[in-house]
Amino acid sequence: MSSRGKIQVTTRVRLDDADDLAEHYTPGVAELAERVAEDPSVLARETVRGNSVAIVSDGSALLGLGDQGPAAALPVMEGKAALLKRFADVDAWPICPVSREPEDLVRTAKDLATSFGAINLEDIAAPRCFTVERQLHDELDVPVFHDDQHGTAVAVLAALHNALKLTDRTPAATSVVISGAGAAGSAIARLLLKADFSAERIVVCDSKGTLHGERDLTGEKQWLAENTNRGDAVQGSIQDALHDADVFVGVSVGGLLKGGDLARMADRAIVFALANPDPEVDPDAAHEHAEIVATGRSDLPNQINNVLVFPGMFRGLLDSGAPRVTARMLLAASHALAATVGDDLDREHIVPSVFDEGLVPAIAEGVAGAAEND
Repeated sequence: MSSRGKIQVTTRVRLDDADDLAEHYTPGVAELAERVAEDPSVLARETVRGNSVAIVSDGSALLGLGDQGPAAALPVMEGKAALLKRFADVDAWPICPVSREPEDLVRTAKDLATSFGAINLEDIAAPRCFTVERQLHDELDVPVFHDDQHGTAVAVLAALHNALKLTDRTPAATSVVISGAGAAGSAIARLLLKADFSAERIVVCDSKGTLHGERDLTGEKQWLAENTNRGDAVQGSIQDALHDADVFVGVSVGGLLKGGDLARMADRAIVFALANPDPEVDPDAAHEHAEIVATGRSDLPNQINNVLVFPGMFRGLLDSGAPRVTARMLLAASHALAATVGDDLDREHIVPSVFDEGLVPAIAEGVAGAAEND
């Protein structure tokens, strides 16, 4: 027996007799088609476009699996669509193009934009993902949300906001080491800079060590070297970067660090080891040296996962009719996510459960409010 997947199409109108067909198909649908032709804004108000998202992936960076191709991406994106429906009542559909050329991915998304109110880019490898997202951001009139960038950054910033509160720190005075200079690491660094963290106190590391101006870098890594670790103060390995650091954020590979490496960090350290399925450092070992530990795993406290973000994000984007994703929206989503924890905030509860009924409405309201001010 085949499950035939996790999602399906259902009707929102009755189609029980000839009168129903005449109203919702021919000839009745012609009147709506004519109104759309005269006023394209009718499309979002009176068709599926106003509540639909295309989830676009080439399968080149599937979470925990790496490059598995577009066919393998389909069940993953289908699961993402199921989550959007379950938590935000957003209708989404997986789109998994065969071509990986940035211009082809851009063309595919642009060709589909008539039918969808927003585009979700997912599991596209860096640096191609940066090119695709930025070009679509500039050329489309619907919002483009890259979950591996934007969703991760929003979730991390929210969790970090609450962790700083518990450890009596402020963003400007907090030093952060980020392991991973791909889509997630880059987006986290960019959003932290927007959230008043100091460019001098953010250090990004790739597999060769810290990013700094004396390395021969290009593209996104060059931007990171120029806009973080100001003055090239920190050079060397990630272990060197951890000396006296307040925060470690890992979005890289499992088993990168030993517990003893964290002993270099400042007192009351914060460790977010988010690689899946295996964190960058063993959580039990991390607890020996850090006050707050978070992972991406659902079987441990403080799971930092994008599912906390994207349902409310898309609900807010679609409800507001926003034409693009902005930094103001990402910051608003992060503040709403952090605030949802409320009085339950403690060392093992720095983010809410995805099943918290107040989470999606809070993020959606924050995003929609930010859209009004953009």
